[in-house]
This record gives sequence, structure tokens and C-alpha cells, in this order.
Amino acid sequence: MNEAKLREYAELIVKIGANVQKGQRVRLQTGVDQVQLATMVTEECYKAGASYVEVIWECGPINKLNYQYASAETLGTVQTWEEERLKQMTVDLPVRIFIDSSDPDELAGISADLLSTVRQMRAKVTKKYRDQIDGKHQWLIVAAPSPAWAAKVFPGEPEDVAVEKLWNAIFDCLYLKEGEDIEKIWQAHSNRMISKAKWMTEQAFHKLHYTSKNGTDFTVELIPGAKWSGAGDINHLNKVFFVPNMPTEEVFTSPMRGKCEGRLVSTKPLSWSGQVINNFTVDFKDGRVVDCHAEQGEEVLKKMFAMDDGASMLGEVALVPKESPINQSGLMFFNTLFDENACCHVAAGAGFSEVLDGFMDMSDEEILAKGVNDSLIHVDFMVGSDDLHIVGIHEDGSETDVFVNGTWLNNHRPILSITLQNTTAAIVLAAVAASAGPTIAVGWTLPY
Repeated sequence: MNEAKLREYAELIVKIGANVQKGQRVRLQTGVDQVQLATMVTEECYKAGASYVEVIWECGPINKLNYQYASAETLGTVQTWEEERLKQMTVDLPVRIFIDSSDPDELAGISADLLSTVRQMRAKVTKKYRDQIDGKHQWLIVAAPSPAWAAKVFPGEPEDVAVEKLWNAIFDCLYLKEGEDIEKIWQAHSNRMISKAKWMTEQAFHKLHYTSKNGTDFTVELIPGAKWSGAGDINHLNKVFFVPNMPTEEVFTSPMRGKCEGRLVSTKPLSWSGQVINNFTVDFKDGRVVDCHAEQGEEVLKKMFAMDDGASMLGEVALVPKESPINQSGLMFFNTLFDENACCHVAAGAGFSEVLDGFMDMSDEEILAKGVNDSLIHVDFMVGSDDLHIVGIHEDGSETDVFVNGTWLNNHRPILSITLQNTTAAIVLAAVAASAGPTIAVGWTLPY
């Protein structure tokens, strides 16, 4: 990979994505195959004023060996030193950067029961720490090719060719183009999504109805007064704007817990717990998953929805037009970060408390009572198609087309236009978020 292009990527990650500020600690989590990028990101963090950068390395093949040979009790136990590190995280509130290069089939062949048991055991300990830092720190998930992932996306290609092709595809999805001002590009991109989110919030729809010729026929109720969000989020302690997912093309909210009916048909594979789930249908009744079938990975899918009481209910609905560059690439990435930004999707499990005004002052019980789902998991799966029709239904029963033939029907103007004055863009981007009013919220549940 061209070193100059990789450096530009590292700068994008630190300055616009995580928006690292002077004096902040940074925790960088990445695979052992990403030493070059991790080194550049670490350097850029220090250039931005970070006080310290901690790097946590991961290795997929060793992780699989652990699952093959260690007991469920051992794998599911959060060691004392791990929990102490999580406790310290709630004090330091570090900026957290995840560089995902994992193999979509990393844990192929591992039993669904074992994967489910280990996830449940660990999440019961780690979730409380995740909840404590919610809305109080900057975080970002990006991706980088590994040979195994590249081979999945470009089968049959020589390893070096596949990796280079995947790098180029990632850069295209991030609007990283030779000779163009990446800050201005992301400014305009953010404005477009904020504009759509503002429009959806103002519509105050009671329900959304999804239909497609593939068999999708699904209705979901929305939380009264909940905000729709897009582009980025704000650290509510220091008011710094950041972009938690790169790429990002979605406008999303959390629906009313336990209030949906009908069938959703998947349109892209889902990679979860190191296994691929493909060509599946999910049936909902009285707000819960009551049946699901998959051509590949059905057992894993069923275990996922049975993870806990909230796993069979929805925590997110997200709108992504078919013009998304990820979708236009024609590639199947087998990676949720990309595939969820290729088309409309929903998520099983935990919702986003940030969609509620005043969430920082609410208890977990109050947030749940408002309708935001809670769960140990948050798993996005894709349901968008070229003919997807989404109708917004108001409280009085009147209807407004939102999506027609897989894309936005409304073409309203952006709500604002600004020019960035410096590379970090901290103050200006925070102003974007503030002026957008009720449009900003988090878009991903972090891995632990």
C-alpha cells in the first residue's frame, strides 16, 4: 500500500474520525497484521496532543485456538486484570479507536452454543462499564485489509492483489481520493446526513412500514420525540464532535421496544461471532422474533436472538439509500461496518439512549421505560433492496413516502453549509452538531 495514502488514512482517523484532543489518552485496538497503520495512527494521535497511546493487539488464529482448546468457563471469565482495566477506563475516559481487519470466517467450525455461552458470560461483566462511559468519550471503528478478509471479498485473486483491491475499495468508500480535500468532502457528506436526520425527526412519524418484492413486509413503531441521527456524535463532557463509524452512510434511530410486526428478508450476509449467516428471514410478532431461517448459519442466528431477553427485540432502524458508495461498489464486504452502510438495516438488541432528550440524567430504568431496548448485544442485519418502499405513518394515520425504490424520496436542501478552518475541526464540527439540534447520536455498540 502506498505509504502517503496510508498516512492520509491515519490522519483521517485521528483528526476527523476520533478527533483526538490535546491531553487525551487514546486506546487503540487492532490486529497484529496492522503494525504499519497502527504505528501511523499512534504517531498522528501524539501529533494531535494525546498524552498517551495504549495499543491492544489481537490475533485471529490464536483466538480460534483458544476456542478450540480452552473451556467455556475459562473463555467466559473476565480476568481480574481485565476488569481493573475496564474500571480504569471509566475514570480516564480514553478516546477509543478500533481498526478491524478480522477474518469473517475466523471462528468457522466453532459450536454456536460455545460462542453464545462465552459472549453471555463476558457481556454480563463488561456491559456495566460500557454503560458508564456512554456519551462521555470519543470512539471510532475503521477497517484495514487482512489477507484472510481480502480473500473472502476477492476470491481467486493472488493474496497481494486481493489486499490491494480491498485497500482501494475501502478508500473509495471513505471518499479518500487523490488530490481532493478530504475535510471539505467529509464536511459536505456530514451536512447531507444531518439534513436527512433533521427531516426525519421533524416528521415525528408514529410508525414505518417496509415492503419489498423479496418478501419483506414489516411495520415498526417509533418512540415519541426520539431523535434521528446521522454523520457523527458529540462527547457530552467536552462537546467534541467525532465520527464513530468510517465509512458512514446511515440515518438512524431506536424504535419503540417490543413494537413491531411482520417479516424482514436479509439482503446481505451477516458476519457474527466469526461465522457467516446468509440468506435469512426473520419473523416478528408482538415486537419479538418468533421465527427465523437461514440457508447458512441458522443455528448461530437462533442463538443470537436468544442471547437474552432483549436480543429478540429491535434496538435500531437505519436508512441508507442505494446510492451509497458501498452499495455502488457492487462488493460484498462480509463486514458489518461496510455492509450496514450499503443499504437499510435494523439491529437486534440494545438501542441508543442518546435518541432521548436528557438521557444523561436518566436512569437505566427510565430509559427502558421510554422505549429504548436493552440487551447484551447489538447486531445489525441488512434488509435494503433496490425496490424497498418505506412509508412513514403519522399518529393521525396519514402517510408520507420516505423511501421509494431503495432511495430517499425527499430532496430537501442541507440545513447548513460551513467551511472548516483547521485540521482538527473540533470547534467547527461541534457547531455543526449543535446547530443541527436533535440529530446527533451514537451509531454502534463497541466490542469488548
